[in-house]
Amino acid sequence: MIIKDDKNVLNNPWQDSDLLVKARVARPEIQLLAKFVEGMGHLGVVTTIDRMSGEVIIQTTKYCWSDLKKNLSKLPIEINFTEN
Repeated sequence: MIIKDDKNVLNNPWQDSDLLVKARVARPEIQLLAKFVEGMGHLGVVTTIDRMSGEVIIQTTKYCWSDLKKNLSKLPIEINFTEN
């Protein structure tokens, strides 16, 4: 649904839905995390920021984050979410 505001500009309610979540996992588990998230389909994408320290960014939306976080908590790997 696209809504016009007072200034006659199109305003898409999804435009501010992007969410970047910073996390840290053990270095050997980066690829496993990426494969798990990739296998969850549309919920998110993992990008490695610093492979030596295990720092990753998970791209998702604020609408998908609760489902993705719930699924990630069930994985057999330790994921530490950090401040952005």
